[in-house]
Amino acid sequence: MAEEPSNTFERARAMVDSVYRADGRRVFATLIRLLGDFDRAEDALHDAFRAAMEQWPRDGVPANPRAWLVSTGRFKAIDAMRRRARFDASLAATAAQLAADTDAALEQDAEGVADDRLRLIFTCCHPALPPDARVALTLREVCGLTTEEIARAFFTAPSTLAQRIVRAKTKIRDAGIPYQVPSPDDLPDRLDAVLRVIYLVFNEGYSASSGGSLTRPDFSGEAIRLGRLLVELLPEPEAMGLLALMLLHESRRGARTSPEGDLILLEDQDRARWNREQIAEGTALVERALLSRQFGPYTLQAAIAAVHAEAPTPAATDWTEIVGLYDALAQIEPSPVIALNRAVAVAMRDGPAAGLMLIDALLSRGDLTDYHLAHAARAELCRRLGRTAEARTSYERALGLTQQAPERRFLERRLANLRD
Repeated sequence: MAEEPSNTFERARAMVDSVYRADGRRVFATLIRLLGDFDRAEDALHDAFRAAMEQWPRDGVPANPRAWLVSTGRFKAIDAMRRRARFDASLAATAAQLAADTDAALEQDAEGVADDRLRLIFTCCHPALPPDARVALTLREVCGLTTEEIARAFFTAPSTLAQRIVRAKTKIRDAGIPYQVPSPDDLPDRLDAVLRVIYLVFNEGYSASSGGSLTRPDFSGEAIRLGRLLVELLPEPEAMGLLALMLLHESRRGARTSPEGDLILLEDQDRARWNREQIAEGTALVERALLSRQFGPYTLQAAIAAVHAEAPTPAATDWTEIVGLYDALAQIEPSPVIALNRAVAVAMRDGPAAGLMLIDALLSRGDLTDYHLAHAARAELCRRLGRTAEARTSYERALGLTQQAPERRFLERRLANLRD
């Protein structure tokens, strides 16, 4: 019995949606390499998926959907340029050149890195761009985060972020910034910006900035995959340290939420659910990075995560070692968030009153006024000290700053418990 046409269409549409989620940014990155322009590649991406929606229900899903999309997008971009050449003669020459070049470009990999998104990251992180623009552009173009999500990560207005991204793309086009991995001589100097980008992508996946889910596994998985590629390309201590940090955090994903999707704090997690393979891999990378004596902030953060991972129970955690690692981290990368994390570690080592004093000092300076985790941490310490009114005020402040549904439910439960 023949399959209903509607079923065929729905299956093909589901495949298009699945490929878009899994491979859309890969296709986009390859189209940038082939077409040499962000906007041209964006148009080609949409044209390719539009063609897939029209043709796959009729002709069937191709054996290699991603290659089909790249080829279709490239053809449609060149065809569009040829049509517009009637009004702009320069486009005819560009279209002819692209048609001649891209057949060979599809087969070659000049820098020896088998991933166009890694090329795209290094392009977006070019030193000709301002540091904040490098990160914003990469999060938008490589990973597909929305402008609003990036703005929250930067504590910046979405309109400001949008302008920043447009200016960065214009700079890349006007300055002729190449779409390639830098030469070995230039690569180390470009590494810091790339590491920061990958870590921000991971953070969005490990602890989503908003929405109904605590995590976004596609983003954290993507960051880890890019981290592995980077370590393979450039096995520098900090690249290993970042990969270790991501693996050690990711190892706890399965224990961080209840079956209902509610947040579970580190001290309450079922450690039997932690991924021991990721812990072993991350710990080995930390040790390699530390032995180099050339490590930086990512390696130190990974070392802190390793101390947590090695503790069989919350009570067995070596808080003295963790405070010492935070002291070292604050020396090389001082920041209010690191100071907040150190204050929480001090509270675990020396008692809640000692940690509360440090957090109050941070808040009084205005460094973390709009950071919900600072108010949540203060509320927790006040609760442990029996200072219920202060705890309630801080929980309410944290709740007002939180946009993630699981965190909101957690804070609401804490407030309800205080009322009871």
